[in-house]
Amino acid sequence: MDWKLELVPVPVTDVDRAKAFYVAQVGFNADYDVQVNDQLRFVQLTPPGSACSLVMGTGITKMEPGSQQGLQIVVADVKTAREQLISRGVEVSEIDVQPWGSFIYFGDPDGNTWALQQLPPRS
Repeated sequence: MDWKLELVPVPVTDVDRAKAFYVAQVGFNADYDVQVNDQLRFVQLTPPGSACSLVMGTGITKMEPGSQQGLQIVVADVKTAREQLISRGVEVSEIDVQPWGSFIYFGDPDGNTWALQQLPPRS
């Protein structure tokens, strides 16, 4: 039996601002934005090509905004990913090359942080 991670909550203060950041600047796909009732808004966003999505909204998580630290996405080309993010106005670190991969780092408007990793060549 497979166990597949489907949703990762990202706590934010302003859902519309966060959605705009992740869709327009980071390039995630907007899958759902449903106001279920006054206490529950469900926004699901998915990184391009990912089987796992983010969920944010109202009534989604008890985590404090900005407390989701170190989420990681694997990309084929970290240099190109960095250039894309910069061209969309995202503040991104320089490329950090390690034996286990090359990384860039950025945060969302609430301070939730991300790492994008390009895996090293396999021998």
